[in-house]
Amino acid sequence: MPACPMCTSSQTVKNGRIHNGKQRFKCHNCGRQFVEQPTKKVIDSATRELIDRLLLERISLAGIARFAQVSEQWLQNYVNQKYAQVPRSVPVAAKKRRLTIQCDELWSFVDNKGNKQWVWLALDADTREIVGVYIGARDEGAARNLWQSLPPVYRQCAVAYTDVWAAYGTVLPSKCHRAVGKETGKTSYVERFNNTLRQRVSRLVRKTLSFSKSLENHIGAIWYFIHYYNASLLV
Repeated sequence: MPACPMCTSSQTVKNGRIHNGKQRFKCHNCGRQFVEQPTKKVIDSATRELIDRLLLERISLAGIARFAQVSEQWLQNYVNQKYAQVPRSVPVAAKKRRLTIQCDELWSFVDNKGNKQWVWLALDADTREIVGVYIGARDEGAARNLWQSLPPVYRQCAVAYTDVWAAYGTVLPSKCHRAVGKETGKTSYVERFNNTLRQRVSRLVRKTLSFSKSLENHIGAIWYFIHYYNASLLV
């Protein structure tokens, strides 16, 4: 067995393989993990663009690392930086027409199912754009944050259809709020988007090993997909 490059101990053992199949070793003396004759891999722009697209699909980070042939640690650092830079607001141009939005909440969790994080969404019923987003608890404060996330033109002019969850009625102005049942179809578009979100963002699948461990990355992944989704409507 090769000697440890950290403490020079010969008490080393094989410890699996790295992403490219190269043998990895571990030192019993100091715990250092290493490979023989390591080479630093430069991740080119084509691989980064591929990863950006794969992040929009229902694939775990471990799966992306295997497919793109990068290390999981490098990928995690890349994702951390990328999600931190995603804007937490939706740019929407002023609309010169009658506005109708549909609002709904989507259950999710971070780290464990006891740490519930509800995804509150508002969708323009005509353009299908997501025009408001908030991620947090399922209470009156969260409903208020969703309302505040809407562009001013929607808060001033839009009629908002929601389910009968009480928090909406305490926050949305009564003159523009319509609480309806699912059977009316008045919230069908945003409910359909909830299904799309679960199908495309692996950390939102109900039974998954890809759940979020970090709230910041959980929020970043959702915003990343929403920006992509809105942009795809313009193509």
